[in-house]
Amino acid sequence: MSSTPLAGIGVRYDLTTKERRRLSVVAHRDGARTLSAYEEDDPDACALSVRLTAGEAEALIDAMMPAHHNPNLLSTTELGLVAERVELSATAHWNGRLLGDTRMRTETGVSIVAVLRRAEAIPSPKPDFRLAGGDILIVIGTREGVAAAATILARE
Repeated sequence: MSSTPLAGIGVRYDLTTKERRRLSVVAHRDGARTLSAYEEDDPDACALSVRLTAGEAEALIDAMMPAHHNPNLLSTTELGLVAERVELSATAHWNGRLLGDTRMRTETGVSIVAVLRRAEAIPSPKPDFRLAGGDILIVIGTREGVAAAATILARE
């Protein structure tokens, strides 16, 4: 399985089955999922595409694999908070700028609790932390706040 970040949308996961059938799932930031299956003789031609609400996707995931794990969605709580990884592209406006300049907490209400840079984890980055393309920011907040943060960080 491979994954591809989709700026401002979420993450697309692609899988080719043992029977050589191509499937993809787009995990949208709002919790919805789009499941697509492709033609057997033309792996670029979509035969079926179904958009699922967050609840429908959760029910399907639980039916297929009760102990599921989404690598982008780190945790959820009864309070409606999520923790998500958001990658900063090399062409992002914030590449080379200070974390505090994003005004992330003021604008979205989310907290950036860590930055993953190459093989290093920087916990609790301060406002004077300089962002770099390729950084993966661990963002915690409401689903709406995290989506807004991803939009701000995707700005070019």
